[in-house]
Amino acid sequence: MNFEFAIRLTEIMMGIAFVQQSAEHLRIFTHERIIFFIRLILAILLIIGYETTWVLLALLLIGLIILYIFDGPYNGGADRMGMLILICLVLANLLPTLYWREIAFGYLAIQLILSYFISGWVKIINPHWRSGQALSDVFLFSAYPVCESLRKWSKATRFLFIMSWAVIIFELIFPLSLFSSLTLKMALIVAALFHLSNAFLFGLNRFFWIWLAAYPSIIWFQQRIFVTMG
Repeated sequence: MNFEFAIRLTEIMMGIAFVQQSAEHLRIFTHERIIFFIRLILAILLIIGYETTWVLLALLLIGLIILYIFDGPYNGGADRMGMLILICLVLANLLPTLYWREIAFGYLAIQLILSYFISGWVKIINPHWRSGQALSDVFLFSAYPVCESLRKWSKATRFLFIMSWAVIIFELIFPLSLFSSLTLKMALIVAALFHLSNAFLFGLNRFFWIWLAAYPSIIWFQQRIFVTMG
């Protein structure tokens, strides 16, 4: 995957994520509708490739306004990842030389790798995650399950113990997937399925779309590293 194609694919996928996020506000909220309607139009323009540099700058401005309105990234990690991707894309379009544009886009790939590894590290040092209790508590007490019938999963302690360790191990070894294009693709498929399952089980649909938008950066990054080493 060459640099230009990876950038363009990231723009399209981030645009899709922003369309989905903005559409939610058009349905539910009232006084933020104008700002999210503008964001929706800009996201569509980004998807079709119309004046992408100016559209990215406008989206960044809108993103800063949204941070001000909600006093920070109100949707947590998904909003942070969205701003990270947006900033890296702006820099990858505006920086004066290819070297620095690649640095900006490579930074996104490194942050994506760290997002998985650090998540795994936080879990493995937490005894509740190591025992499976953390997942049990999510199903039993949190507001995340999309339906009440899923709360019965909290009693499947053996299954949740296995799933807890499967998630922990996968996230910790994720950086090792960079050693080959095949292992990276397999890891990204597993990660995408993980985010998709979270969307179905817990309604965390924003994480699915925005994390996938960062995947082209790591595919390009892995190939770029091996070209340099070769």
